[in-house]
Amino acid sequence: MSPLGTRPTVGGQASGRSAGPVSGAAPVEPETDPAAARAAMVARLEDEGALGPGPVRDALLALPRDVLMPQAYARRRTPGEEPPRWDLLDWSVPQDRPELLGLLYGGASVLIQHEGEPLLGRARGTRSGASITSMSTVTSLTAELLEELDLRPGQRVLDVGTGAGVTAAVACQVCSDPGVVTLDRDRRLTGAARVRLADLGFRPRVACGSGKQGLPGLKFDRVFVSYTVECVPAALVAQLAPGGRLLAHVTSASPSWPGLAVVERAANGQIQGELRAVEFAHRAGHGMQRIWLSEEFRRRIATEPGTWTQRSMLAPPADTDRGLWLAADHLLGGLVRDFGAEHLSIGAPGCG
Repeated sequence: MSPLGTRPTVGGQASGRSAGPVSGAAPVEPETDPAAARAAMVARLEDEGALGPGPVRDALLALPRDVLMPQAYARRRTPGEEPPRWDLLDWSVPQDRPELLGLLYGGASVLIQHEGEPLLGRARGTRSGASITSMSTVTSLTAELLEELDLRPGQRVLDVGTGAGVTAAVACQVCSDPGVVTLDRDRRLTGAARVRLADLGFRPRVACGSGKQGLPGLKFDRVFVSYTVECVPAALVAQLAPGGRLLAHVTSASPSWPGLAVVERAANGQIQGELRAVEFAHRAGHGMQRIWLSEEFRRRIATEPGTWTQRSMLAPPADTDRGLWLAADHLLGGLVRDFGAEHLSIGAPGCG
């Protein structure tokens, strides 16, 4: 499920820190030329500092996202409207192309699946209610993580969470197909990815299974988990080859303060890991429990008088003190930051 401009919104709320459906990235001007849209996207990523010269840049510049995602959803919901609505746009329909190009190359997450539907053979049109169940992550977050992964020719790569197949396509371009495996729990996603990657001339191994288990018995030089987990799966660590690197976003039930786990296996087999506090993370994995601040709860924070108040000469920790916030989240638990508030506001929805 594959995942930055300004602070994104998650699940329609501004209290999250996952790279969700909306980003502050400027949309691509309506065009009908995918190559020009790709070039503009890469130039913007370079300007933002998310992408530098090298094989990842070259792969993204060459990758026609309109082939991997020939259909995508445009959100039509207005604030407060229930149930939410989405329009499925289709590249084969000329009038959809300008808006679809903006979605694919504008930088925000690309919504690709509604309520677990098959991706192949869908009719365009409006969907109402339920939820988006798969998306391609915010482009700048994907680019930064792929750079961090340090892909090289000949490496064996395990891409956990196939989604639209963007990571698998970049890995195939840089490392070559035979060493690339992409894994997802959803057969409808893997089935579509297999077809569309083949349309690009890529034929990695596409497998359906549990991301927690990976592919026992195999070893990989690079492991990339494209959704947020509560802890790094031990089975994936066991599948790291000497000199290997694994990247996975880790967080508690709160979406507010994520970390990036960077796990490496030395040439002698020793494992070392770092949990790096980050501002944004991928969307939570399947079945992961999340806590949120509802609109009503945020109103209470803003309007109800506190039963206990203490004023301090000390300023609160800065937003950039992410390591402190990450530690506080894991030590205390149950806290959610309202990033849309004017002042520092934190709620504990579990106890009110």
